[in-house]
Amino acid sequence: MKGLESNQIIKVAIADDHTLFRTGVKTSLSLRKDIQMVAEAENGMQLMNLLRHIQPDVILLDIQMPIMDGLTALPEIKKLYPDVKVIMLSFLNDHSVISKMMELGANSYITKESGAEMIYEAIKGVYNNDFYFNDLTNKALLSGLRTKRITDAGMPQDVQLNEKEITILKLMCEEKSTKEIADMVDLSPRTVEAIRDKLKTKTGTKSMAGLVLYAVKAGIVDQA
Repeated sequence: MKGLESNQIIKVAIADDHTLFRTGVKTSLSLRKDIQMVAEAENGMQLMNLLRHIQPDVILLDIQMPIMDGLTALPEIKKLYPDVKVIMLSFLNDHSVISKMMELGANSYITKESGAEMIYEAIKGVYNNDFYFNDLTNKALLSGLRTKRITDAGMPQDVQLNEKEITILKLMCEEKSTKEIADMVDLSPRTVEAIRDKLKTKTGTKSMAGLVLYAVKAGIVDQA
């Protein structure tokens, strides 16, 4: 786990075609001593060009943009820069859209009405813990399970998880941080991260959202 130290700066980029919103986010984040805005773009294509030269820790990515939207840019970012965390932004609160974004690898999803404080909390959350779930993302993922009735297609049929892997997966689904999990199971944060990566490989998932979906489908956690 990276662990945000007092002198550690999170480098953030934003891609959004609404100039006023983009400026507002930049202004609010510039007041935070642990945030450094390193790039801004009006669309996904411009962002991809910037990423060739600038490597942010976290990207705030609008879903609806001209030329290249967030839906198209997200998988490209995850393929080329897998360590970069991506927070999707939108005025939409459609569960199917949110669920799709999370399954594509988004580390979080927040609406533009969320406010500066939640954006800041989401940035810290994805930087430290790889994900930041809120009521909106949780409801969207579980709604997707209920209404779309996700099939087992693409999921390994004979996944064997040991007791420690199941325990750690449950704690992840409870939104415990890597450090909290490490303390609870008496392992180092690095070992917990390694087990998390192994869980993704075993279950054929690419994101924390995918692991949550798998855990619910497999009956490891309750979807109620």
